[in-house]
Order: sequence, then structure tokens, then C-alpha cells
Amino acid sequence: MSRDARAGRRGPGQVPSIGLAHVSGDSMRPTLAPGDRLLVLHGGAPRPGRVVVARLADGTVAVKRAVERRTTASGRPGWWLLSDDPDRGVDSRHRGPVPDEDVLAVVRARLWPRPRLL
Repeated sequence: MSRDARAGRRGPGQVPSIGLAHVSGDSMRPTLAPGDRLLVLHGGAPRPGRVVVARLADGTVAVKRAVERRTTASGRPGWWLLSDDPDRGVDSRHRGPVPDEDVLAVVRARLWPRPRLL
């Protein structure tokens, strides 16, 4: 399996894959709470305001809100990702922009405990 396939990225003509994610921290309150189960679209195109699953610079995989496009320190295109609760968690304010290839999935809905589209 290619690195792109393992990371959920799609190439031309490939269909995005659906997956699940679990929220484990308080940084996305009030939108999401610990224990929430999310429906995610691997290979989906993020856009400002959408909630995404991303790998931060320290290797942590986290649920964050995509705010705007930014260029990383290495000159690659990326996203500025923030927590909904600025007093909790680690985000781009601490780690900088996240490269496009490290934005792993776009959150489409919360499945449990209070189902709703995001």
C-alpha cells in the first residue's frame, strides 16, 4: 500500500474513503466533547470553517478547525488549524501551519451521542 493510500489521500479518479474518529480532549468544546464519535471523509477537500482530522508537527493526530490557507516554514501549502476553545489543546498557534498532506480527513458529522452534520 502506498503512503498516500495509508494516509487516506486520493489520486486522480480515486473515491474518498469514509472512516470514524473519536474525540479525546476538550479543545473543540463547545462543538465537540470527549467521547464524541465522528464520521470523516479521508481525501476530502478541507475549506475554511470545516472541522478536520490532522497530524500536527509533533505527530499527534487531532481534531481541529481549518481557519485559513497558510504556507509552512518549508514553503509548502498548508492550513492554519485552531481549537474551538482557545484555552485548551495545542494547535497552529503552537505548532505552525499544517501541511496539506497532514490534513488527513474532513469531519462530515457527529454520529454519537447527539447526531448532527458538521
